[in-house]
Amino acid sequence: MYFAALLARTEDGWEASDTELDDVETLSDLADLAREASPDEDTVLVLIEQEDAWFGVVRVDGEEDPRIYVSDAAAAARSSYGEILLTDELLGRDPDDGDDLDALDLDGTEDGESGEDGESDDGAGAAGSAEAVPHGPVGDAQILDDLGVSEKELRSMVSDAVTEIAESLGASETLEAVR
Repeated sequence: MYFAALLARTEDGWEASDTELDDVETLSDLADLAREASPDEDTVLVLIEQEDAWFGVVRVDGEEDPRIYVSDAAAAARSSYGEILLTDELLGRDPDDGDDLDALDLDGTEDGESGEDGESDDGAGAAGSAEAVPHGPVGDAQILDDLGVSEKELRSMVSDAVTEIAESLGASETLEAVR
């Protein structure tokens, strides 16, 4: 189960809208969806949370490239919504190396098992997969600094992070209206 919402900063404060990500296939699609939420090119945050497993923040400021933070890349990699956020650039991969997520099955593991195998030195395939999708946070941890959420606060959030972020932004009532 996941929850996704758009928070658009306007001159009147934050406006929230619940969003479905079923038609979103790429980060570019997600950025376009965010830009549609703010015709004045204001800051838009896409907040995605999958139960207590992981959360992600995508920040779109006008036509600039989106900035991304994901709390646990390995957990997000097992989610179709997380895969949208885990770009080659974010993971520090060379896009010409092929699709590392498709390569996970080559070592005989099932989805969700590669993290345990990747911690050992048993096989190059498992170790390579663990390097491609690290356990723990990835991305721009300073994504919300100028909005009042420090890197330290963001990294310490675990469960119900979307609510904590909204509270820090002064947008908790707005977010709860669409939850």
